[in-house]
Amino acid sequence: MSDRIIRVPEELTMTPYNQVMLKMNGLSVIESCLHTEGRSGSMFLDDHLLLFVLRGVYTVKYGREEHTVRKNQMVLLKKSIVVEYRKYGEPEDNHQLDYMMFFLKDELLKEFIQMANVRLDQVIDAAPVSVKNVTERLLKYIESLTPYFAEPDKIDGGLIRLKLLELLFDLSSADTDVMQQLLQLRQPARQNISAVMEENIMNPVSLTDLAYLTGRSLSSFKRDFQAIYNLPPSQWIREKRLEKAKELLSSTSMTVTDICYTTGFENIAHFSRLFKEYFGYSPSAARQQTLS
Repeated sequence: MSDRIIRVPEELTMTPYNQVMLKMNGLSVIESCLHTEGRSGSMFLDDHLLLFVLRGVYTVKYGREEHTVRKNQMVLLKKSIVVEYRKYGEPEDNHQLDYMMFFLKDELLKEFIQMANVRLDQVIDAAPVSVKNVTERLLKYIESLTPYFAEPDKIDGGLIRLKLLELLFDLSSADTDVMQQLLQLRQPARQNISAVMEENIMNPVSLTDLAYLTGRSLSSFKRDFQAIYNLPPSQWIREKRLEKAKELLSSTSMTVTDICYTTGFENIAHFSRLFKEYFGYSPSAARQQTLS
């Protein structure tokens, strides 16, 4: 798995039989991946990601939105968001999934903007997930990388940087909408929300407390949280705590009351009501199923 993607719990039926990385400054920035079985999981992106599907299907779910990327399509994913994914091959391609990933740092985008003298036509909200068709020019560019993947350890980082800049020039000519999205993406994003949430998800802290821990006002925290997870923070926290409670009910001998407080709820009746609304049965019923 790439070192430019973090927090990636996966369910997989088979490891990729071909995954080759081109690195720059010790980090993977271009990857070629070939699978014979489907995979699913979730990921938090440390950099912007441009993913080209050459064979198969790659489905990305962001919050309640789901985007399907098929053969000869590409998807642009904004950094600092959490997405779920499914990827699989299709019968006409012998069930092979073939895709290529390009990790785009803000510094690279800034360098390209200066070199190409391009500008943002209008200020827009950069779409966290954007799917586009791949042009013939971009397919030829992808083909030009084939020799590099044959001997990745021998490719100089400076050449890889030039190939990434070439990609951006080709994108600029092929699709002005994608380029405008890229220009918007280079604006700095707030950091640390995901780390704070992971550390405090089971603690009985308020949204005001979480906002303080991330160095934001409450309104800024809610806005930035929505941009990352595409869900309100209160809903995301409630669902994560309920899922953890269900896990504890099935895997431990803790009482329902102890689980209620362990997962950050402060009232057993309130916890039981939310649990039943979310799963369709009460915590005690879940415990009884485990015992039986």
